[in-house]
Amino acid sequence: MTECRVTIYNEFVHEQRNPEVGKLYPKGIHGAIGEYLVAQGFLVRTATLEMEEHGLTRDVLDATDVLIWWGHVAHHKVDDAVVDRIQSRILNGMGLIVLHSGHLSKIFRRMMGTSCGLCWREAAERERLWVVNPNHEITQGLGRYIELPNAEMYGEQFDVPEPDELLFISWFEGGEVFRSGAVWHRGRGRIFYFRPGHETYPIFYNQDILRVIANGVRWAKFRGNTETCGIEVCPNITEPLEAIEDKGVAFAEIEHPQ
Repeated sequence: MTECRVTIYNEFVHEQRNPEVGKLYPKGIHGAIGEYLVAQGFLVRTATLEMEEHGLTRDVLDATDVLIWWGHVAHHKVDDAVVDRIQSRILNGMGLIVLHSGHLSKIFRRMMGTSCGLCWREAAERERLWVVNPNHEITQGLGRYIELPNAEMYGEQFDVPEPDELLFISWFEGGEVFRSGAVWHRGRGRIFYFRPGHETYPIFYNQDILRVIANGVRWAKFRGNTETCGIEVCPNITEPLEAIEDKGVAFAEIEHPQ
């Protein structure tokens, strides 16, 4: 397997505030995910809200192939300058995996361009995640569905752009359905949203859930053409490939942004 460098961001608030969550995830949600990914051969580092620049410095992001994001109650505390930096890296090829309540993170909303709102209910209800695209790289190694005995319900409407591909649809015990796994392309970057992962349930110990995240990392790692033009910048091509006929057109002085 080609070396893949993963950074897991977890705001790491619930684990420190709520004793039950801390008991469930003694090393944090990032720790539970990270241990699995390390065992799968990925190079993993973690970042949390309280770290300087949230642990997402320019050097860290430049050395990250795929960023995994979990956040919930502290989205507003993430510095906009860090969000700008992450967006730039995504447009230039870094993958992004957004988990559960990360749907309202600044970076996901920025990349989607919508509110990313949805309906929800906390009732410890059964969830069945149906695999609706079994041929996709992210769904490899799964059966027809993943079943979770207890989950927080997320329901439609989910205000996101039409996905490039829809991978999972969830059914909940209370009757709602939800587009629980979808992918988008932005610039050179690939984005995967995966719904499961409420902090009060042991979802990030479920082997199928972890397998999906690992598959998502492999899928999101950049594999395109870094020589393409027009990502972030708008280069002025002053030397054409072919000769342009002089048509005697007078050009006024036009000011362009730098």
